[in-house]
Amino acid sequence: MTKRMIVAALALAGIFVALYLLLYKLGTIGALNCSVGSCETVNTSKWATFLGLPVAGWGVGFYIGMFALALMGTAERFSQSRAVSSLLVYYSGVGVLFSAWLTWLELFVIHAICQWCVVSAVLVTVIFVICIVDQRRESAAERSSA
Repeated sequence: MTKRMIVAALALAGIFVALYLLLYKLGTIGALNCSVGSCETVNTSKWATFLGLPVAGWGVGFYIGMFALALMGTAERFSQSRAVSSLLVYYSGVGVLFSAWLTWLELFVIHAICQWCVVSAVLVTVIFVICIVDQRRESAAERSSA
């Protein structure tokens, strides 16, 4: 399995996590299943909205974009593309930075942790690391063929 397939699978998991949180925020589901932490406190805080949209909605959009980009990168035409590798690193890097900011807010402003937010933060961090490894592999392959 290629690294980009792993990224696509992790992004798919992220879509489900973010969608679950979004459905709660939109009132479609009644309560969050949160065995550790204070998910409802986090998701009902003023910080659960960013630029007028629920943070979970931004997460769904991010993970859909990551899934599509990683899946596109598995196509034969793009499988050795350094540009796709770089785009994956930059895109996932933005996700890591946004997630780090949200985690900081949870710890130091909201004073509550949402286990689903932690799962999302771990997913995006693992995605970022895999994307870096993929980019280095593409760079090494390009140097060896030159």
